[in-house]
Amino acid sequence: MTKEEKHIIDIKNKRAAFEYFFLQSFVAGMQLYGTEIKSIREGKANLTDAYCAFDKDELWVLNLHIAEYRFGSYYNHEAKRQRKLLLNRSELRKLQLKTKEKGLTIIPTLLFVDYRGYAKLEIALAKGKHSYDKRETIKQNQTKRELDRVIKNYR
Repeated sequence: MTKEEKHIIDIKNKRAAFEYFFLQSFVAGMQLYGTEIKSIREGKANLTDAYCAFDKDELWVLNLHIAEYRFGSYYNHEAKRQRKLLLNRSELRKLQLKTKEKGLTIIPTLLFVDYRGYAKLEIALAKGKHSYDKRETIKQNQTKRELDRVIKNYR
C-alpha cells in the first residue's frame, strides 16, 4: 500500500453516489480550526447534506457537519460553519466555468485524513440523476449483492 492510498479516517457521502453522476473529481485541502481536526480524527463528521459554492472566486463547503470537540472549551467551533477549500487557481477556474453550465454542481464525496495528518476533502463535479437512473442504480446494486452472495456460498 502506497502512502497516497493509506487513509487514517474515511468519511463517505453514500447518498451522493445515489443522487448524482460523478464527472470529474478533485482533492482539496480545507482551512480548519484545531478543534475541528481533532473532531474529524475521532470520526465525528457528516457529509450528507454538504455542497460546495463559489463566493468571490473562492470555493467554500457549506453544511458540512463537524461535531464540536468534546474536550473543547470556549475555543470550540461551530458545527456547520462555512469552510474554505484550498485548490490550485487553474482547478478553481475550471470548476467555476463548469458549474455555470446547466445541471452541474460540486458535491463532497469523501473526507479523509492522509498519512501526513492533513484533512482532505474529495469533491466531484456532478450531474443530478433522474428517478429512472436511480432505479437502475438500485437494480445494479441488488444484482451485485446477489452475485456476491452466490460466490460466497460457492466457496
